[in-house]
Amino acid sequence: MAEGRARSRTWRFGVTLRWENSNRGTLTAGGKPPLPVAPPPEFRGPEGVWSPEDLLVASVNSCVMTTFLYYVGRERIVLSRYESDAEGTVVFEEGSLRFQKIVVRPKVQVASEEDRKKAASALEEAERKCLVSNSLRATVELQPEIEVSTAECGW
Repeated sequence: MAEGRARSRTWRFGVTLRWENSNRGTLTAGGKPPLPVAPPPEFRGPEGVWSPEDLLVASVNSCVMTTFLYYVGRERIVLSRYESDAEGTVVFEEGSLRFQKIVVRPKVQVASEEDRKKAASALEEAERKCLVSNSLRATVELQPEIEVSTAECGW
């Protein structure tokens, strides 16, 4: 890179966690609604409360979507719908728990066959460039479905 053109960019994201009782707490961050958190029921936590495990899978899922949407805008893809499910697999190995794999299943609906090809490429790019996925030891795999808009959406 030419001298003077290289630049370092750094961003910081902060949250506060306050213990409430037993094994529950509340996350807060400037300008956002509070989010109760606790271990999942699998680890003796209560039902109906977001867990760190849920939040990690949700972070990957939402990062893939927002990264994809960046490429949708850049490539001027006519997007009719986006929806995705994600599932993380946790394993116990070498004496500790860790996420081994997270599978994201985006369902994308676009306006034309040309947009289908562009959307497939944009999803590949999103899989490669997702900040959260790139920060994990776990494998992240996309299993997309892309369809051209019709009068009736099958999902």
